[in-house]
Amino acid sequence: MKAKEIQELIDYISNSGLAEVKIKTEEFELSIKKYAESAQVIHAAAPAPAHSPTPAAAAPAPAANPAPAPAPAATPSNLLEIKSPMIGTFYLTPNPDSPAFVSEGSSIKAGEPVCIIEAMKLFNEIESEISGKIVKILVANATPVEYDQPLFLVDPAG
Repeated sequence: MKAKEIQELIDYISNSGLAEVKIKTEEFELSIKKYAESAQVIHAAAPAPAHSPTPAAAAPAPAANPAPAPAPAATPSNLLEIKSPMIGTFYLTPNPDSPAFVSEGSSIKAGEPVCIIEAMKLFNEIESEISGKIVKILVANATPVEYDQPLFLVDPAG
């Protein structure tokens, strides 16, 4: 399953009356439980892809007790956010020797990759769902991100 398919499944479950869903195939196992008003991925395991990018060798180790993330600033009304579809580690490049997928000022089209999020040793290429111009990259390379955390601000008119 791709990250987008998992996100669509989570959205479907959150809008349905289901409280829990378990899917198990030869390729992966997925368990999603709905708590209060949100759905969370509890466990997802799949085989490693044939070609996985290597995370940056100089990535800093996470702190034992990381400080809470600052509250997000208000987004100007004309800008749209590209949000993380999962919990994981954010990478701007497919591997340490490659250029970044995007940078501030880059023009993007819907369906183009903008970053990679590593989750459970799987490297998930995240594609933009909108077209426009990257105004701001909100996350530093090789840092942890949360589900639904804004990653990029995009000007759709750009």
